[in-house]
Amino acid sequence: MATLYTLQNLNTRRTWFLMTVFFCVIIALGWAASLYFRNPEILYAFFIFSMVMNISSYWFSDKIVLSMSGAKEISRESYRDLWNVVENLCITTGLPMPKVYVIDDPAPNAFATGRNKDHAAVAVTTGLLGMMQRNELEGVIAHELSHIGNKDILLQTVVVVLVGFITLLADFFIRSTFWNSGRDRDSRAGALALVIGIILSILAPIFAQLIQLAISRKREFLADASGALLTRYPEGLASALEKISSYGGAMRTANRATAHLFIANPFGPRGFKGKVSTLFMTHPPVEERIKALRGMA
Repeated sequence: MATLYTLQNLNTRRTWFLMTVFFCVIIALGWAASLYFRNPEILYAFFIFSMVMNISSYWFSDKIVLSMSGAKEISRESYRDLWNVVENLCITTGLPMPKVYVIDDPAPNAFATGRNKDHAAVAVTTGLLGMMQRNELEGVIAHELSHIGNKDILLQTVVVVLVGFITLLADFFIRSTFWNSGRDRDSRAGALALVIGIILSILAPIFAQLIQLAISRKREFLADASGALLTRYPEGLASALEKISSYGGAMRTANRATAHLFIANPFGPRGFKGKVSTLFMTHPPVEERIKALRGMA
């Protein structure tokens, strides 16, 4: 029978598998480019650059995400209630106190980032603080701390950098084929590489989006369950999600690269309705999450 801990391990294995596929797509783009331009050094450059990006994203991706979101670090004195909620829940769960950030935005939302539990951060919007009762705020913070405790904040944050990276590579390859239109494309190797490169360039952003979905959707359900167990009050988070989903607007700093980090879709409840739309959402339907939480109660 599946438990919270077996689901953590399963999601982690699936995530690493998807990240491996992600890395292979990058190398495949480099291979196609090296064949097309008849320069094996391009493949080496792609490999080295991808390794540098992976290492850099490990150390700096959280700072990049916080900067992109316009988050400002706070102290106990400036937001005492928020600080106390985070501190109390950290004591309960045994996690080190993360850095706490506030985003000046009327849309209610929150996210966690960092490379591990000792180097983590939690960010919430001013809209969330103004809308939530204390037990609802505790539910949201418990959800975000669960992302830290479940050891998935690094993967979620690194994906922000890698998704942008692979999209840029795909765009670079397509543009390069047009810039070098005068080159000989009649050879079999050149023609084959061109076709493969264009196909990979089209598929690369799709793979990146699929990885975002696989990482975020499964982990949101897991973080909901972990957060509810932490507070012993699933209704707090369920009520918070209802309020968040009732807000019709998008965040001012909404970005597709970082959307999967947030507790709720930062673009708001927009787009197609029905089962077709849920396939391409970075978050599970709020109704399903609320139903699962109230089922726990």
